[in-house]
Amino acid sequence: MNNKEFIAELSRRTGYKNDQIQKMVTTLLNTMGDGFLAGDSVQVVNFGTFEVKKKLERIMVNPTTGQRMLVPPKMVLGFKPHLSLKDKVKNGGTE
Repeated sequence: MNNKEFIAELSRRTGYKNDQIQKMVTTLLNTMGDGFLAGDSVQVVNFGTFEVKKKLERIMVNPTTGQRMLVPPKMVLGFKPHLSLKDKVKNGGTE
């Protein structure tokens, strides 16, 4: 599902106009992004938790040349799904 289809589906389900839904989704994502930049995690009830984690520096080996390189530490965004969502996906959408 792409963004346009997602907005259309939300619009159909909620009764709001597409442009209103687009503004809501944009605001939601911008707010979540600001939280991630601040290092906060965002928990969405019955969906899951998005959290920022720090990956430590490590040594990587290029498989073609065999050259060893140092990969610097970095921040990554992780997602941990809610147990009910995880089970629903595991069972193919049926509970």
